[in-house]
Amino acid sequence: LQSFLCYTCKEYVEDLAKVPKAFLQEANVRLIVIGQSSYNHIKPFCSLTGYTHEMYVDPQREIYKRLGMKRGEGNNVSVRSPHVKSNTLLGSIRSIWRAMTGPAFDFQGDPSQQGGALIIGPGNEVHFSHLDKNRLDHVPINTVLQLAGVKTVNFSNQPQIIDI
Repeated sequence: LQSFLCYTCKEYVEDLAKVPKAFLQEANVRLIVIGQSSYNHIKPFCSLTGYTHEMYVDPQREIYKRLGMKRGEGNNVSVRSPHVKSNTLLGSIRSIWRAMTGPAFDFQGDPSQQGGALIIGPGNEVHFSHLDKNRLDHVPINTVLQLAGVKTVNFSNQPQIIDI
């Protein structure tokens, strides 16, 4: 997760919130989000996104540094996350507005810090690692769920057609 104010992160976490706890429990998997702002941003951010799984913060970005997550945008701007619904301008305006009007939000965190997704464990073994190249380069959530042995989720707002 880049920043609690980043609109692409907000939209990604909104989709992570749709992963049922039962799917995770069935696969014996924990879903953890690590942000880089202060701990007092966790509650408002979870309220905003509907996220109810585990969340921690790393204000000094020590975890990000140890994992080799980059700062700044990579060259590959054509990468597009399926979980980002807003266009860049509208998403940025919403983020700034939220920062200015929300009492719990401030401009903490490094907006140029890129995040990523990992599957770790059991133990310290890393089974999968994706380091974002830019703010749109989030790995599709269903890819991570499949690799972790968790049932996938329909993230579209389209009704599913079930053949009988």
